[in-house]
Amino acid sequence: MTTTRAPRTAFLSLSLSAACLATTVAHAQSTPPTAPESTPAPAATTTTTPPADASAKVVETPTDPDRAKTLEPKLAAPPPAGRATFDIDPVADGAVIAVSVGFAGMLDLINSTGEIRPAQIASTFDRSNLIGIDRGTLSQTIDPNAGRASNFGLWAVSAFAVVDPILSGFREGSAQTAIADGVLYAESFSLTFAMTNMVKMAVRRPRPNAYLEAEMHKGDPNYSNVSTDSSLSFFSGHASITAALGATATYLAFTRSPKSPRPWITLALAVGLSTFVSIERVRAGAHFPTDVIAGTIAGAGVGVVVPHLHRSEDIKQRRVWVGFSPAERGNGGQAMVTGIF
Repeated sequence: MTTTRAPRTAFLSLSLSAACLATTVAHAQSTPPTAPESTPAPAATTTTTPPADASAKVVETPTDPDRAKTLEPKLAAPPPAGRATFDIDPVADGAVIAVSVGFAGMLDLINSTGEIRPAQIASTFDRSNLIGIDRGTLSQTIDPNAGRASNFGLWAVSAFAVVDPILSGFREGSAQTAIADGVLYAESFSLTFAMTNMVKMAVRRPRPNAYLEAEMHKGDPNYSNVSTDSSLSFFSGHASITAALGATATYLAFTRSPKSPRPWITLALAVGLSTFVSIERVRAGAHFPTDVIAGTIAGAGVGVVVPHLHRSEDIKQRRVWVGFSPAERGNGGQAMVTGIF
């Protein structure tokens, strides 16, 4: 499977004229020197040779000599033949994971207290007002075992996300591979977890069970829905997390073993498990079909984007390049800011 991405270059070039600055410096140093100046360097190197002071001796030499001659960003070195690599930043990726998990966990804790008033279903609400695909959810027989079955599917894909990086590390004989894949799984999970909880809190759509309970108390002026969890239907967390981890597993399988049956088996298992979990969430009366469809789409999107953005062959050596060089003519200079996205 070949993944291509056309780079889009955002280029901003500013020509900075330093004529005024040069004039000011000339006035400040208008007193002629009492001793003859040292012999100037050859003309070919006058504009590129740095002043011979102490600071010039400690300047780090660029890894690529071309960086001293051009402002243009360079392509990263290609990965070893037949092997894909992913760039992991412990600080940036660790912060993303920690913030996402912490934020999502805090929302879960707040929801568990019951202090957030759930959405109330009007006594005059008619189920025919629901989206067509969702109406059958209120007519089905709720399966009390479906909730446990969906939990089993979620735990199964979570266990695979723990085992798969270890297997990849042994397969390629590299501990770095195992660490990189583990970080990618953790980041996909944490971002999906946080996004799901934020959407649930913002939308506060009643669950199918809440609609059924409201219909049972129809006409009761004293009835009020008091469960915060009953208003967290959109979108399904089980569906989104299962799809996110399954999508990341599929992406890694196609990247690391493109010529083997492994990626196709992983894709089939990911789709099958996501479908199973989604169906069981609807059968349990916890979600409408649109809830699990939206959750699957959101989770799969995150699960693909996270590893894709970390692929080293898709990322240039410098995402944003900032440089300065002397002007071709006169005393001015040229500043350049180049981005490759």
